[in-house]
Amino acid sequence: MLTKEEINRYSKQISLNEINTSGQERLKEARVLVIGAGGLGCPVIQYLAAAGVGVIGIVDFDTVELSNLQRQVIFSTHDIGESKAKIASEKITLLNPHVNALVYNTKFISDNATDIISLYDVVVDCTDNFETRYVINDTCVMIDKPFVYGGIYKFEGQMSVFNFQTKDGVKGPTYRCAFPDVAEDALMINCSLTGVIGTLPGIIGVLQANEVIKIITGHGEVCSGKILLYDSLVNIFTSIKIKRNEEAVNTLLSIKGK
Repeated sequence: MLTKEEINRYSKQISLNEINTSGQERLKEARVLVIGAGGLGCPVIQYLAAAGVGVIGIVDFDTVELSNLQRQVIFSTHDIGESKAKIASEKITLLNPHVNALVYNTKFISDNATDIISLYDVVVDCTDNFETRYVINDTCVMIDKPFVYGGIYKFEGQMSVFNFQTKDGVKGPTYRCAFPDVAEDALMINCSLTGVIGTLPGIIGVLQANEVIKIITGHGEVCSGKILLYDSLVNIFTSIKIKRNEEAVNTLLSIKGK
């Protein structure tokens, strides 16, 4: 049930027929895990908190650096040297005291992935390396959790929803269906080495948060079965279709012992 204060806080959202009170209550009951509190994670965390997601888990073992502030807008100069996960949780609690922010000041690895992800309904990948993304994907496939992917590179971004199951029980593609392997040189790609325009993670992060809200409320077309591509230099969105590779999924499940 929503309190009077919550009804007032979310009034513009509740007034939408697609969300209304029942959708807002689903958001309040939802548990969302955000892995990475950097450029993508900052807008995701902020907008999900503002939207009224009841529990937001934040995984990040890094600390705030001066060079982060150009794009990681939840932080300020005063936060330099502090834990990203801790500061992000404090900021969204100030934004919305109805949100329960849980901090995981640790590196997300295969050893702790299942224990953490199993506690949440939706996972949001805001990381900047392929190794972690494969861990996220494989864990989500094993325990049947959808995850919202975002990636950025210089002036270009991409976003998709993997391992999503429709109301009819049809499962969409996984991250490995789209990216079965990765080139060796791509393992070295991240913002620290290549640079990124500061507005780009904000755009992609907001798109990720929007997908989470659609998944939770059950309204709208979820970005499953395709990857949305954005080029900020020419301001063009395009998308490419991807299919679920059942053979690859079954191989993964057999290797993991499910």
